[in-house]
Amino acid sequence: MKCRPEPEKKAIISRLKRIEGQIKGLENMVETDKECIDILRQINSVSGALKGLWVKILNDHLRGCIAGALMHRDERLLDELVEHLKKVK
Repeated sequence: MKCRPEPEKKAIISRLKRIEGQIKGLENMVETDKECIDILRQINSVSGALKGLWVKILNDHLRGCIAGALMHRDERLLDELVEHLKKVK
């Protein structure tokens, strides 16, 4: 089953590629001995980008997959999400 339409999937992949670029930039910063505070700022930026993507996918999951499952009185996806959220740091 597809979780999202193709244009949305492409947008998510685009976000992931930007995050990948940020990670490569971070690697370069370490290799070229950039200041620690600059590296910390870049790490914070990457963390924020990943969190934003996590929230977007969580929102999609709640409004799509879980809403659909609950309409059919199937709580397995909800239970699965609750177990996942227990592990989120």
